[in-house]
Amino acid sequence: MRFTHSILGAAALAALSVGATTALAAPASATPNTTPQKVCGSGYKTVNSAPVGSLGTVYLAYNSGNGNNCVVTIRNNPGTAVDMSAWIYVPDTNEGDDDYGRYTSYAGPSYVIGKGYCVDWGGGIANTYVQVTGSNCGSLKETRTTYTH
Repeated sequence: MRFTHSILGAAALAALSVGATTALAAPASATPNTTPQKVCGSGYKTVNSAPVGSLGTVYLAYNSGNGNNCVVTIRNNPGTAVDMSAWIYVPDTNEGDDDYGRYTSYAGPSYVIGKGYCVDWGGGIANTYVQVTGSNCGSLKETRTTYTH
């Protein structure tokens, strides 16, 4: 997937458009012990995370076997479906992946090949979004932004 717009702006826009859509399917409710490894799959290890306010956490996981990154947003308290998102983007390759919808417990997984590159990633729950830029790339200091709409 090619990204040609601001990630945080896209997250807000997607949340607004998803909020206007009422016929979206939600996945089966996950148990409260859902983990990034369970959602992303075998071989993934959490390498970073960011709280989504008090609603949950966005996790960045990496699989050293295939060089893929995975992002998943997990709610602290699964329940009624709400707008959720999980996204990842590699600026150097202009490749990314995202998942936006109404979910009961988690959004994602979103995958991108990221070996050797900085990644931008984030997600949202209800009206709270988090964006991490310049992440996991050695000496470069990442930037975190939380946005509530």
